[in-house]
Amino acid sequence: MPGAAAAASEAWRQACAEFLHHLREVRQVSPHTLRAYGRDIERLLRFLDRGSDPGRPAELRPARLRLHLGELAAAGLAPASIARHLSSLRSFFAWLEETGRIESNPAAALRAPRRPRRLPRYLEEEEVEALLAAPDPVRDPEGARDKALLEVLYSTGCRASELVGLDEADLDLRRGLVLLRGKGRKERFGMLGRPAVAALRAYLASKAARGLDRRALFLNRGGGRLSDRSLRRILRRCLLRAGIGRDCSPHTLRHSFATHLLRRGADLRTVQELLGHASLGTTQIYTHVDLEQLRRLYRRAHPLAE
Repeated sequence: MPGAAAAASEAWRQACAEFLHHLREVRQVSPHTLRAYGRDIERLLRFLDRGSDPGRPAELRPARLRLHLGELAAAGLAPASIARHLSSLRSFFAWLEETGRIESNPAAALRAPRRPRRLPRYLEEEEVEALLAAPDPVRDPEGARDKALLEVLYSTGCRASELVGLDEADLDLRRGLVLLRGKGRKERFGMLGRPAVAALRAYLASKAARGLDRRALFLNRGGGRLSDRSLRRILRRCLLRAGIGRDCSPHTLRHSFATHLLRRGADLRTVQELLGHASLGTTQIYTHVDLEQLRRLYRRAHPLAE
């Protein structure tokens, strides 16, 4: 039996390694996503190894997976984390089914715990204006870069990973467009408003004058491609200069972009396209944000609201 258990455990780990290779080479997911899948599958494998025999992938039943999820809940894992974990396992088993390693997906029928809906945090329009005015291109050598990257974040609503992955060749300043590569390397065009185009032209002129690398668009002080961590550090510095005390991330500007578009009359499908969401359901969270705004206005304005 120990020999059978060891062989079964090895079969699981081999399947995991091949799935991660598929994600990296075929689907070309981001390193962050790859690590998350790896952690989730490893957590399942540790659970299976604690039994007398983990069984082979084709032998796993939904009841055993349900027990695994129950253990995670009992250990205090948040419903959102359990739901994300289950999503990883569904993808893993779906791939095993597609490649003929198992007959059916044991995670397909399992339901994730209900998660409380949390509204995305966003900045008001006047706060965004203050933030965009925070970089000082005259006194700060990196001010032109900081101004340009903040303008691009808010003008396009792009993700942090999409921003730091930009090359100069992705820009079309004449038409006010930038080529963004989203999740799964899916491409879409982001729209650059006039302030963003002006900030980019000033930054590119600064780069050329300083003889900096012309491939990667946004560079760190050492001349290499800007990292996600450096982007967050720049944003924190600019938030302090703008007098915005709330904790914000690059994603907060993405939420602000979507919220402000909807408030000014953009339709949901247009916002979906601009954000690069695969599903309209993902974009619908912003209708709840707008509803909260309407509630506040109603309570302030209606004589019998309170």
